Amino acid sequence: MDDTQRKQVHDNAKYLREVRPIDPEEIHEYVDGQPHPAAVRQVLRESAVELGLLERDDGSFEPAPDEPVSVSFEGVDALPQEIALALEEQLLDAFGPGWPDGTDGDRLRATIRDFKQQYLSGGEVTYDEVTALGYAIYHLPTYFAATQHVLADLAADGLLSGSLRVLDVGAGVGGPALALDALLADALVEYHAIEPSEAADVLEELLAETGRNFHPTIHRERVESADVDGEFDLILCANVLSELDDAEAVLLELFESLSPDGTLCAIAPADRNTAIDLRQLERAVERERGATIYGPTVRLWPHERPESTSWSFDRKPDLDVPGFQRRLDEGERTPEFEERDSDRERGDGEFINVDVQYAYSLLRRDGTRALDIDLTGGRFAKLAESEKHVTDRIDLAGVKLSHDLAEGGNPLFLIGDGSEMVDHFAVLTRETLLNGDLSEADYGDFLQFENVLVLWNDDEAAYNLVVDDETIVEGLPD
Repeated sequence: MDDTQRKQVHDNAKYLREVRPIDPEEIHEYVDGQPHPAAVRQVLRESAVELGLLERDDGSFEPAPDEPVSVSFEGVDALPQEIALALEEQLLDAFGPGWPDGTDGDRLRATIRDFKQQYLSGGEVTYDEVTALGYAIYHLPTYFAATQHVLADLAADGLLSGSLRVLDVGAGVGGPALALDALLADALVEYHAIEPSEAADVLEELLAETGRNFHPTIHRERVESADVDGEFDLILCANVLSELDDAEAVLLELFESLSPDGTLCAIAPADRNTAIDLRQLERAVERERGATIYGPTVRLWPHERPESTSWSFDRKPDLDVPGFQRRLDEGERTPEFEERDSDRERGDGEFINVDVQYAYSLLRRDGTRALDIDLTGGRFAKLAESEKHVTDRIDLAGVKLSHDLAEGGNPLFLIGDGSEMVDHFAVLTRETLLNGDLSEADYGDFLQFENVLVLWNDDEAAYNLVVDDETIVEGLPD
């Protein structure tokens, strides 16, 4: 179709979008030469972002809504089968049908061990084809799940619209992109991925599995030099900040590209160093750019800022083990590999990763917070002033920022109100009907404590908030 015909398609679509659904069967009659409706449909697909159009199941088009998108989300049990099959197809193309066994399987297993070790030691991972495929095997399922959980909460709060411009920094092999597509199947998504490594090759193949209203572009360059203009409704930095030379500078710059009512979503592994680093970066953007912490570490006291360590992360149910992870874990080793690996057994779970644990931060420019609560003038004590309450029973309020951290013994939960100078842990020494909300509350939920005992824990250099049978703990009413 030539330029004149494309313009005629565009003009007709702009007119009809104000009147009724746009049907390629109708438009083709008004285009010079009457090109086949399939050609008209292809032009509309290619121009969907420019024209702001959603393609419907019947092949017609309609304007993408600007209002918040409604999603149906009940958690993530497994990586979708079509994505798993698409990844296995890449493994077959790269290594053949015996990819989990022998030399090729050993290369993948050794690669996974290597990047896990590099990560733990703070080293830099260099991505070639094998590394990218190993990374997909090991990380794709959990990154897909974690991103869906975070974005589902944003959508439930009405903060993702039906027409969305997205920047995914360090897109990797596609976990965040695929999560976004699965969650927002009924939204028009203009998606820009920044991924300079060979992981982009895996990403490109997996993006072929996205829906008709997901419009991706991959920028194969570093974020510092990427030429991506305009504002974005959603900026994703998933499991990438710890790999950047100057994550703070990058995050500060990215925040400037956020639309006035957009969200910057940063996700990090749940391990201590990266989760704590994420909180420090969050505070830097708050301090230097005036960002609002939407969640989960909300500020409940005006003009107060925390300085605590805040090793805070969420945890969701484990995924079903993907078949490709199981096959690699149980694959046959070469004699040389088995000799080096004599202290391990095949199928011991070393190459299975289904734990969905992650730290995250949601930053906005418009002052919107997940909890619109101001504790000023109430009866609650600030966590910043806990020193003067040691050995006293007081009333306080805060957000639950962990699941049970105790390894046996009394349940233990991190609590924050946005003013804390050091960490505060609620210790449940005796559960009753009146304090059961502490255990039952979800990560990020608001809780108020009545008659809680404040003690200093010298071993942990933190405060313990002792919740016993004299303490009442209540969440927000339903």
